[in-house]
Formats: sequence, structure tokens, C-alpha cells
Amino acid sequence: MSALDIQRPDFMREESVAQFEDMVGKFFADHAPEARAAKWRHDGIVERAMWNEAGAAGLLCLMIPEEYGGAGGDYRHEAVFMEQIQLKGVDGFGASLHNAIVAPYILHYGSEEQKRKWLPRMASGELVGAIAMTEPGAGSDLQGVRTEARKDGNRYVISGQKTFITNGQTANLVVVVAKTDKSAGARGTSLIVVETDDAEGFARGRNLDKVGLDAQDTSELFFNEVSVPTANLIGAEEGKGFVQLMQQLPQERLNIAVQGMATILRALELTIDYVKQRKAFGQRILDFQNTQFKLAECKTEATVGRVFVDRLIGLHLEGKLDAATASMAKYWISDLENKIVDTCLQLFGGYGFMNEYPIGRMFRDSRVQRIYGGTNEIMKLLIARTL
Repeated sequence: MSALDIQRPDFMREESVAQFEDMVGKFFADHAPEARAAKWRHDGIVERAMWNEAGAAGLLCLMIPEEYGGAGGDYRHEAVFMEQIQLKGVDGFGASLHNAIVAPYILHYGSEEQKRKWLPRMASGELVGAIAMTEPGAGSDLQGVRTEARKDGNRYVISGQKTFITNGQTANLVVVVAKTDKSAGARGTSLIVVETDDAEGFARGRNLDKVGLDAQDTSELFFNEVSVPTANLIGAEEGKGFVQLMQQLPQERLNIAVQGMATILRALELTIDYVKQRKAFGQRILDFQNTQFKLAECKTEATVGRVFVDRLIGLHLEGKLDAATASMAKYWISDLENKIVDTCLQLFGGYGFMNEYPIGRMFRDSRVQRIYGGTNEIMKLLIARTL
């Protein structure tokens, strides 16, 4: 039973979406039981076989048309998929980035040849996607990217270093943000696809030791004179990369809000169940007025958040989600997520501080939500520009 007494909008309750939600939930129950997920956390990576299993189940590239090997769905299906990853505790499985960030760049801006070359292999799990934006000296400021793609005949020669790359140890299709014209600022930025298998000069650095998301292979990537065909440029001409990134960032930020709401819901459900069972001073933790007030606040704020995020999903389905509103959702929901998870952990007492309890892991995992996809401080700057 959901911790929130609120009905989701009609478009999220259609029979086909409800059936898909049930199917995804069963898939994770079968393919990511706690023992297997714990091994991924221990190893610092989700095993490659999981990607193939998800591909075989039709869970990769959900919004990609069937003609390119995808499931032919829409953003509702991606939202359900992301929610189930969080609700089922499949920590660190980077399929939502593969599905709802990397593949759309190819779908929206790639040539027909590129779509037919890469998307079916991404849908099957043969190719795992990553996007290489962040560099040691360039994070939220994408104009500061220094990785260079130098044209040499019908090839690009890519040189540079990337860091904090999700799926970094697993990905074998990387969309690289690079400067094709260093003198042109943002207008000199392009997106270029690198298939990393057997790519001479490509190297993976460390699988980074993070505060949370233990099962997520977040890595450094090195491009040492990596040569790829000029046909791997995404878009018909150079210099469109920054515009392409800006156009897709609202969906990325909505993704973070969707994930955050699912984490909030799971935290509340786990905590409500716990305080109903745990006793102190001869009564249930739930029977203390402080517990009731704290959870009442959390439930109220979570309800507001759910309505807001569902509204934005609806706007996105209509093609009406603007960057500022997506930024509002990203910053406010991720802030709320951290606040509610922290409150829930406190109600678990000492057990909440143990990594074997999901609430402890959620506390660590949630922290990065306020950083990636553009820091929350950047989100506020973007919103302020609309005043």
C-alpha cells in the first residue's frame, strides 16, 4: 500500500502503463533479488549480464521507436522504469541514463544511418551507453569543456579526460562532449560517438570510490588521440552540441525528480512499517506524538511533490516542459528527498546508520541528486533568469 493517499493522473493509470509497471516490478524481483544486488554493491558494479537480461525483457530504449529496435513507448514508461528501480532498491543500475539520456541524443539528432547502426544494439544490451560531459575542470559549466576533437581527413581525433561518468566501466558506446572549434566557445562544441571496443587510445580510469551508489560504476575516461569516423558526429554539422545538450537537459532534470519522488515514497513506506513495529518505553515508536508529527510533515510535503512531478510528466508528454520548470523540480525534489530520507533515518535510530538497512544506503545515495544534472545552485540561477 502506498504511503501517499493520492491518485495519480489518468495518463499514468492507463491499463497498458499499469501492466508495464507490474511487469517491471516482477522483472526486478526476479533478476535483482537482494543477494544479487548486495553483490553488485560489494563489487562496485552491476554485472554485464544484467544489461543483457534487461534488453531481452524489452526494458532498454523504452522510448525508441520499434523500427529502431526499441519498445515504442513514451516517457511514462521511462518514468515507471525509473520509479521501479528506486522502489525495488536496485541501487546503481544505470539503465535510466542509457534509456532516457544517451539514446535520445541519437534518436533526436542522429542520422538515419546512425539510428539504425546504434539504437537496436542499445535496445538489446549489446551496447551500453554513457555520456561524457564532466571533466576535472568543467562540471556544471559545460562551456568550459577542454576535450578536443580535431578533424583529420574523414576522421576526428579526440583528446581529453572525463570524470564522474556513469556506466564508465561498462559502457561501450560513449557520447563525448568535445570542442571541434576551440575558438568558438559554446558554438564550437559537438557531440561525437565513440564505440570503445577496440578503440585505440581509449582507456578507463578508476571506478571511483563514492559516498553512495555503491553498485554504480562511475569512472574516469581517457581519450588519447582516439580516432573515429567523422560520420560519428551527432547532427548534420559541427558546433551544435551545446544546443543539443541544452534541449535535452530538461528531461534529464525531470528524470532526477522522478527518481527522487520514488526514493521519498520508499523511505516513507519503510519507515511507517518500522515505527509500527519497533517499541520503546512500552509503546510503538509511531505512538509518540513527535513521530506522528514528523511523518505527517513528510507525507504532506511528499504529496505536494508527487502532484508537482506528475504535472511535469504530463507537460513533458505534451512537449511543453520548459527548462526553468524542470530546474525547479530537480532542485526542490532533490532537496526534499534528502530532507525526508534524513528524517526517516532518525526514526530508525541506530539501525538507520547501518548500511545493511536500506534507509542508510538511501541516505548516502540521495546526496548526489543535489549535485549531478547541474547543481541545485545552478538550478536556482536558471530559475532566477525568468524573474
